[in-house]
Amino acid sequence: MALTSLKDRVQAVASSASHDDIEHSRGEDVEETPAGHDAQSAVVAEWLGRYRADVEASLPKHISADLFFAALRPVLPKLRGCTRASVLQSVITCARFGLIPDGQQAVITADDRIATFVVTYHGYVELMYRSGLVKSVVTGLVYEGDEWSWEPTAPAPLDFTHRPAFLAPKKDRGEPLFAYAFAWLDGGARSAVAVVTREDAEEIRDEFSRAYQRAEKNGQKNSLWHTRFADMHLKTAVRRMAKLVPKSAELRALVEVEQAAEDGKPQILAAIDPETAALEAEARQAAKAAEASQDRPAPRLPVKKGRRGRAKPRHRNRDRKQR
Repeated sequence: MALTSLKDRVQAVASSASHDDIEHSRGEDVEETPAGHDAQSAVVAEWLGRYRADVEASLPKHISADLFFAALRPVLPKLRGCTRASVLQSVITCARFGLIPDGQQAVITADDRIATFVVTYHGYVELMYRSGLVKSVVTGLVYEGDEWSWEPTAPAPLDFTHRPAFLAPKKDRGEPLFAYAFAWLDGGARSAVAVVTREDAEEIRDEFSRAYQRAEKNGQKNSLWHTRFADMHLKTAVRRMAKLVPKSAELRALVEVEQAAEDGKPQILAAIDPETAALEAEARQAAKAAEASQDRPAPRLPVKKGRRGRAKPRHRNRDRKQR
């Protein structure tokens, strides 16, 4: 099915639900999966049989469909309490960015009966690399037992150093002090260093993460901020660093997609389509090729020589009379 009719397909999936459910209301139209391994496998097979073509059409050409579905299969049973429309939208949104829902690049999680696509800091870094605008990304956590220095006014790379005490016992490294991230750009320049203290990360979590707030309120404590705090801390640093580097259309759309989830809106409406991403990639490559051609020295024209070598200057007649 064409991507242009995807919105109609999603609404058809939730045809038995109310309009509020399509807009991600946490209520009816919940996909219930029977207990038991065989029953779950049958439900997964039925879901993939119905929507595989839509998901494949959303994947960029360089992403293996088999790899994507292999990672998706164990995820679908965990979304059995979510609305059918939200499951379809979250999966297709993940596919459009070409990220694998394997827990490393991206996660599709159940957030109060709504399936939600969440990108990890690895996913952000992956999209930066694909853009061709970023050559290398460095990120990490600084612990109490590590050696480090940060002098923002010093020239790069002398402004920041980190020597992890990775050989020391884990208990001796102490607690994490802050997360950092910086990038080396195409052309050799380096971005500024983005630093996020643990206190900063907790304030951002408490104020902006609705998933964390709901998990706290329900007493479940199952949000990613609960289960993978270090990864979310690093992601916060990477997202802050992303504001300091050139961004592709995919990276800009990714920020909007995550904001849509926080606002309770369908993420797929903010996701970039593969055709737009491909066109932008081609435009970047063409611009880069044009710049490279201008940097090359002009070719030297061949010098045509006579048969007897370099011609001698002729003496003028007036010069002969003067002799």
